[in-house]
Amino acid sequence: MFSDLPARIKQCARDAGFDLCGIAPVRNFAELQVFPAWIANQNHGEMKYMEARNDAGELKRASLDRTAPWAQSVIVCAINYNTAHPYSTQTEDTSQGWISRYAWSQEDYHEAVLRRLKQVEDALRGLVEATGYRVPSTGYAQLRSYVDTGPLIERVYARYAGIGWIGKNSCLINQHLGSWLFLGVILTSLDLTHTVCDLPAPDRCGTCTRCITACPTQAITAPGELDARLCISYLTIEKRGEIPDELRPAMGRHVFGCDICQDVCPWNRKAPVTPAPEFETREGLVNPALDWLAEMQPEEFREVFRRSPIRRAKLSGLRRNAVIAMGNSGDKKFLPTLTKLTKDSDPSVAEHARWAAARIEQASLPIQP
Repeated sequence: MFSDLPARIKQCARDAGFDLCGIAPVRNFAELQVFPAWIANQNHGEMKYMEARNDAGELKRASLDRTAPWAQSVIVCAINYNTAHPYSTQTEDTSQGWISRYAWSQEDYHEAVLRRLKQVEDALRGLVEATGYRVPSTGYAQLRSYVDTGPLIERVYARYAGIGWIGKNSCLINQHLGSWLFLGVILTSLDLTHTVCDLPAPDRCGTCTRCITACPTQAITAPGELDARLCISYLTIEKRGEIPDELRPAMGRHVFGCDICQDVCPWNRKAPVTPAPEFETREGLVNPALDWLAEMQPEEFREVFRRSPIRRAKLSGLRRNAVIAMGNSGDKKFLPTLTKLTKDSDPSVAEHARWAAARIEQASLPIQP
């Protein structure tokens, strides 16, 4: 019975609503070896959690051996979150903002995916107990589930679990579902890979460089290499305080995250729509009104974005981003609002409102002969 455990785990994942499931061994894969240099070059910006280290001063995310030495296998589950709404590149109205597709959902994906992942974990415990199998040294199977919170780089293990390949935009891509995927992982002390035939997914990007060309800030510095400090997703979500002047125009109308490198990917042309009810779109989050976001108050922020990943940007960051997008729109209808916001109690909002108002006024000046 233990020999067919991987197949039964995958069935449990399907029963839990996951679209894909694979199992990877715990190894120091080549993709993990570049992580220390990426951190050393400060490409992670202000995301200090990325540089977490163990007592020996070693980067935790560079090797599972440093944080979970008991782990033998990584079960990777993936679920599609795509919706039927147009992509950001298919909408030209610059007077409206853009919130990344993954953040439209009714429920924070961390909670939705982890709930399904725990269902798989519970089923796996039952299967192991039914076999009477005992793990050497501990006598019991250790299991630990993570959704974006574990000390590992999920997409690397997803590749070696056969889920998909890592594209030139550094996103995981599956040839049938595209890249609109949430990943969840279960670390286990069970050695499940000796009967698993999943191979590293082949790279099917070929010579395509559309994601690299389309990136407004040129954050993709080389195929598969991302400088987070330039990435619009980082700037609108993780970056606190002032956005560098030179990057503001390239942010366009983005107020939370960015989908451009996925929107232009040919593998997403026919990406299916998710049937998961948790990922249905909340009202008002697709192409939201910029002035609504820019003037949002704390009470409304808490209510509208309850159980939403958008809370990570905090109200100050969301308003700041909306103000920048208003400036980039060139639309003079925003000038009264921006003028009022130049005196806002939030210094960051006020400073960016001054920049935005000046940008619109400059754009409206007649061209000198």
